[in-house]
Amino acid sequence: MDGAPGGANESAGASFDVVTIDGDTAVLASFWSAALALELLENEDDGRWIVLGTRDGIRRLGLQAGAHNAGGIHLYLSCALSRFSGEVTRLQSIGARLTGTPRTEPYGMIANFADPEGNRFDLCAYASSTG
Repeated sequence: MDGAPGGANESAGASFDVVTIDGDTAVLASFWSAALALELLENEDDGRWIVLGTRDGIRRLGLQAGAHNAGGIHLYLSCALSRFSGEVTRLQSIGARLTGTPRTEPYGMIANFADPEGNRFDLCAYASSTG
């Protein structure tokens, strides 16, 4: 994944995103830590607020427990075209479920997933990616 250590997004200035999630935050923290090669940095109010980040403490993703509107917040992950099939397999091996058949689009490839608690996300590999 481009957000994993050594990927294109690894920098001190990388963004910090917050998403509202449905489900067991412990399960989701474990899944997203593995999916994005991050570590648990904070766990407040018995899992109501979780922060994942890099080994050196840079906050990358906040998970806030609570209901969200279907189709509202949606995560998009990206990887190089050359890594797409391997990333699809890796995400499935840590608990992601494909919600459709991976496909080729004019911009590259896309696979639609749900995490272990049913929150949807996409893996995209853009034709202009290198790898």
